[in-house]
Amino acid sequence: MIRVLIKKKKGNFGEICVFGHAMYDDYGKDIVCAGASTIFITTVNAILRFNKQAIDVQQEKDLVCLKILQTSEIIDILLENMVDLFLELSSKYPKNITVREDEYNE
Repeated sequence: MIRVLIKKKKGNFGEICVFGHAMYDDYGKDIVCAGASTIFITTVNAILRFNKQAIDVQQEKDLVCLKILQTSEIIDILLENMVDLFLELSSKYPKNITVREDEYNE
């Protein structure tokens, strides 16, 4: 299962991590993984077009984390859109992807 973890501080995005595998189909054939990857990569690329210093992306096998370093109205809209797309994907494939939002106080 793919797990999307959204960490917010005082309602603002801090970090978004995506990990796991959807197990909808074999690697390379999994439409849920392809959808989740497309959502994430498209959002990252759009943010980088506006501000290359706004985010930091760390990737390992089956894990990618997007840390938000700077924010703006455009970046917030792109992040909200990404979350909405993940939620829509999880509503169609609830056995393959979950989305969780946590508030933290660091």
